[in-house]
Amino acid sequence: MDVMGDKATLLETGRFVQPADREEPGAAAEEARHRPAAESGDVEAMSVLGAMLLRRGDLDGAEPQLRAATAAGDRAAANNLGVLLHQRGYADEAAGWWRIAAVAGSAPAAHALGRHHRERGDEPAAEYWLRQSAEQGHALGAYALADLLEHRSDVGAERWMRAAAEHGHREAAYRLARTLDRRAAHERPEGALRGAPAPAGDESGAPGGATATGARRKLPAAAEAEQWYRQAAARGHRRAALHLGAILEKRGELKEAGRWYLNSAKDGEPRAACALGFLLRDAGDEESAGVWWLRAAQEGDGNAANALGALHAQRGETQTAERWYRAAMDAGDINGAYNLGLLCAEQGRTVQADQWYRRAAYAGHREAANALAVLLLQGGDAAGAEPWFSKAAEAGSVDAAFNLGILYAGRDDEVAALQWYERAAAGGHTEAALQAGIARLRDGDERDAERHLRCAAGGGSAEGAYRLATVLDARQPPVGPPALGECVSERAECEEWYERAAEQGHRRAQVRVGMLAAARGDIVCAARWYREAAEAGSRNGAFNLGLLLAREGSEPEAALWWTRAADAGHGRAALRLALLCARRGDLVEGQRWAHRAVELGPAEVSERAGRLRDALRSELSA
Repeated sequence: MDVMGDKATLLETGRFVQPADREEPGAAAEEARHRPAAESGDVEAMSVLGAMLLRRGDLDGAEPQLRAATAAGDRAAANNLGVLLHQRGYADEAAGWWRIAAVAGSAPAAHALGRHHRERGDEPAAEYWLRQSAEQGHALGAYALADLLEHRSDVGAERWMRAAAEHGHREAAYRLARTLDRRAAHERPEGALRGAPAPAGDESGAPGGATATGARRKLPAAAEAEQWYRQAAARGHRRAALHLGAILEKRGELKEAGRWYLNSAKDGEPRAACALGFLLRDAGDEESAGVWWLRAAQEGDGNAANALGALHAQRGETQTAERWYRAAMDAGDINGAYNLGLLCAEQGRTVQADQWYRRAAYAGHREAANALAVLLLQGGDAAGAEPWFSKAAEAGSVDAAFNLGILYAGRDDEVAALQWYERAAAGGHTEAALQAGIARLRDGDERDAERHLRCAAGGGSAEGAYRLATVLDARQPPVGPPALGECVSERAECEEWYERAAEQGHRRAQVRVGMLAAARGDIVCAARWYREAAEAGSRNGAFNLGLLLAREGSEPEAALWWTRAADAGHGRAALRLALLCARRGDLVEGQRWAHRAVELGPAEVSERAGRLRDALRSELSA
């Protein structure tokens, strides 16, 4: 039995039994001061001297002093005699002396007696004595009682855990914080009024279980949990420091989070060392991150081993990376197998990649299942890939859901494809949102199409932004150029989305932004966007830039852009070149471009170009 809880208290003062090599300075002088009084029969001196010798580890010297003081009725001596006998292995005799001390009102003895009964399976007796100790304000007794009640799922456990925490018991503070943390995870703040106190838990949450008007309002569970984590961490509880660091990191208070992670890691908590490594990596200090990951990995932390593997893989040290991925797997982290699969796939070792992906996928790793399906699909095994895509998607992989959409779209099963696209889009997959939007537009469902396209555009899809802009643009009434002296109206939302797509290099969006700028008379802006589109290969951009330059009197440069557009298959550009050549008197070149315009179309262009070609032919044959 762990005597008296965490350690054995002496003289009911909270001082602890210590081995002789940790004797406090001045203890010898204090012992010399009490020994003469003890030898002369002073009961208190015998009790104190016996406690000092017991604390020093001198059991033979302590026992006669404690027995003498106990015989004289000293309850502290009876308690400490029980501690001594328990250390000698006489548990039943120790319990007898603890009972004597407990009946006399010793809270530490009641706690020790309660622990004694619990270890023997006598829970009713254990609860009785632990409750006696707890109700006297003994922190260890309150904690032991809370532990017993929690083991039985008794609702009164939290009251005593809180009492122990309030008396400075760090493990109680940590366990109370964990309880509140779990409660916070199940709270539903959406149903509560802003600023209202969180729903009360056990009505005996404060010692005594009483509530009164004007009592301190309860904190929300999450906030109170943080307070108890902080108290336990401040007393050196390494797991409390880890959880406190995680709370602060999530809130963005990275500097303080790092301090608590560091404290916890120095105390030997590998998860804190791993978390500290990630903080350092995100801050750009990969070397220090690697040091902490190494420390955590050597202590069996699989997550840290994976991080080390990724670090070495990034440096091209594939053998070392593979070793750490295997270490992660040995530590029970299935991500190690997945990462080994990725490593093998990057090296073209598809057979080994297949094996590692399967190992992780069979263990429930959804991204490994998706990667395995992609590998099978690349190998031409669509039938084998589909079940793995389905398994990964059902487990929540948005990439797998999107891939299923592609798979079904390739089979022309548009209904099933849309279902998977929308499922992936609901999980935040940008490309899936785009495909769902396009499918809804094709079905004529503009409202759902707009919703999906907004998600795609908001996620950074240039095509999504362009298509959303076209939907919004179609609703706009036609706007002519502003009249002289008329203020230019504010830009419509569609133009903002066109510009966002244009800035991402979307050529059609660039042309459209140029057209809108030209419509409101901003020639410089129009020319810039037409030029960007044209230089990126847009024939419409080249044609429109040519029109703009021609209107500004720069026909030679306009001809260059029209030539580029016509060579890319733009019929109107070819017709413009034919007309330009005809005006210059270059009838042969004009006839050639007119013939090209007839071939390129569209119909109205072909008709006009045909008439021009015939006219030029007649002129040449005259």
